[in-house]
Amino acid sequence: MSTVIHRKGHRESKANHTREADTSFDAAAAFKRPPGTQVSSEPAEPNASVTFSGRNVEIPEHYRVYVGDKLARLERYDPTITRFDVQLYHERNRRQAKACQQVELTAFGKGPVVRSQAGGENFYAALELALDRLGTRLRRAKSRKEISYGLRTPTSLAEATATGAGALAGSTADTLAAAARDQEKYEVDGHEPGQIVRTKEHSAVPMTVDDALYEMELVGHDFFLFHDKESDRPSVVYRRHAFDYGLIRLV
Repeated sequence: MSTVIHRKGHRESKANHTREADTSFDAAAAFKRPPGTQVSSEPAEPNASVTFSGRNVEIPEHYRVYVGDKLARLERYDPTITRFDVQLYHERNRRQAKACQQVELTAFGKGPVVRSQAGGENFYAALELALDRLGTRLRRAKSRKEISYGLRTPTSLAEATATGAGALAGSTADTLAAAARDQEKYEVDGHEPGQIVRTKEHSAVPMTVDDALYEMELVGHDFFLFHDKESDRPSVVYRRHAFDYGLIRLV
């Protein structure tokens, strides 16, 4: 068994150190409803299909029904949503104990993909945070459509988000790659450090830089790969400090 030698000469089992760094998963506690949680006696079912997936997590039926009821209330922001993806996973790092249960929500429809992710001490708490972020981004998408088609003049990202810069800063990007626009394809080969463990392929409809920034905010990422309509080349927009953005173009 390998050991770790500290500067003072003390020996510590490396295997024991690894086990201490992980938090055990308690399914009963992870899906326990927090006090004050209101459960509808007649939960609604969304018109869109709902796909559940869990990374080493078995999702109970009562949680699926609760999630479906919550998602049905968000459909009023975008009736064109055809599918919701709900992904759950447990963060094993003990330093993330207060947010060890992670929930990711993704809405697919005729418009851009809208995604949110949040963590909590249990999956109910994480869900509430993720739903709040998803609702905010769906409302933002709805407002942009009303501005674009109602006044016939597209509004720039800076103008549309002038009063919501703080909200954008609060929704930090999570540990995901660029969002898929229509369909996603995942390929995982091993989990060793330094390996490519996730691959995504998505269609690239030519768009302006302003549209790319807008879609980046909807999925809550730090960068967004897109097909630049102006240069007809793959380009990347990314978030900088103080609410500024950057643009990378291939030449």
